[in-house]
Amino acid sequence: MSQARQIVEALGSFDNIVEIEPCITRLRCELESVSAVDEAALRAAGAHGVITVGDVVQVVIGPAADALYEQIEDLR
Repeated sequence: MSQARQIVEALGSFDNIVEIEPCITRLRCELESVSAVDEAALRAAGAHGVITVGDVVQVVIGPAADALYEQIEDLR
């Protein structure tokens, strides 16, 4: 499974994702339900950290965040 697919699944699938935006080293993800997030799976997929504020989860990826965002959008 690709890293992009792993990230999507760890965020609760596309059904749970309202919007994803790349932000330099992070993916800023607005979600329907943050309780569906599998933080361990995000880390296993390469996330350096996971920050949750309200219904937004920031997945810290590093400099590859923009490229990963494009790969996620290509999966839609």
